[in-house]
Amino acid sequence: MSRVFWADRGQMQLLDLPETGTVCCGASRLGSLQLAGQAFSIWLQLRGSAWVEAREGRFRLQAGDWIAFERDSRPSVQVDRDGVCIALALDAEAQRTLSQYSEAVLYAGRGSMPRRDRRIALKLWRLAAERLGADGGTDPGALRPLLLHLGALQRELHARIPRCPGRSRQRKRQVFGRLQRARLYLEGNSDRVVRIGELAQLTSFSSWYFSKTFHSLYEESPQAASVRIRLERAAELLRSSAMTIGEVAAACGFDNCCSFARAFKGRHGMSATQYRRAHAARPKSAHPSEAARKALPQART
Repeated sequence: MSRVFWADRGQMQLLDLPETGTVCCGASRLGSLQLAGQAFSIWLQLRGSAWVEAREGRFRLQAGDWIAFERDSRPSVQVDRDGVCIALALDAEAQRTLSQYSEAVLYAGRGSMPRRDRRIALKLWRLAAERLGADGGTDPGALRPLLLHLGALQRELHARIPRCPGRSRQRKRQVFGRLQRARLYLEGNSDRVVRIGELAQLTSFSSWYFSKTFHSLYEESPQAASVRIRLERAAELLRSSAMTIGEVAAACGFDNCCSFARAFKGRHGMSATQYRRAHAARPKSAHPSEAARKALPQART
């Protein structure tokens, strides 16, 4: 069975992943991929941009961004006409086998990588794809160089693990993995207020334990993180779209313009109108409804 899949030029692929093994996949030029099986996956945006939808929410990837999802997330990715996105999907057995490389443990989350790391990731991904295609995905050691590189991209996440409660490193990793998923959920739902109960249910923790551990790990409460993430999204919309201030406030989960205005100024040190004027020289969407519908951007690197 092939272990390499690619969607190009508007092609759509639904990948019902095999029960065992590892898959390399990717999409380019309006191609789209959806993972239907149970697999941990990490996606690297090499060029252009893409939209990703998963159980954790909806995300926009720009060139140099990476995002990783847990096994039951079932992400779908749609790249723009200039986009190139590659991914690696690991089943549970592959993850357990590869856990012997402590540096290669991967977690849900998102981040960015410089151009040099993008080039290295693509080269290692191609080598892994060739070896997986040659041996049918039976040699997990074929992935070690790529996994070590991906693990290095998550070095900032790994530095937080010692802060997690637990007597053993394995327990700390389990707690950290759950909290990382909750944090990703907040980012994927930046268009609304997320309740603590939702996050607690997602992590299988009590609301009290989740809030306490989240604050200890990330040095901010879940509520504060939600507000920060929504205000960061508002700033991005003000920079990149022609939506009105009221539309931006509604799109970021604020009930009214007054509460949005106070929160935005407290975060960014200026009003939303002043912020937009300061970034007026940057490109904007052609029409407010385009941004409101979350149309795919046409960015270039």
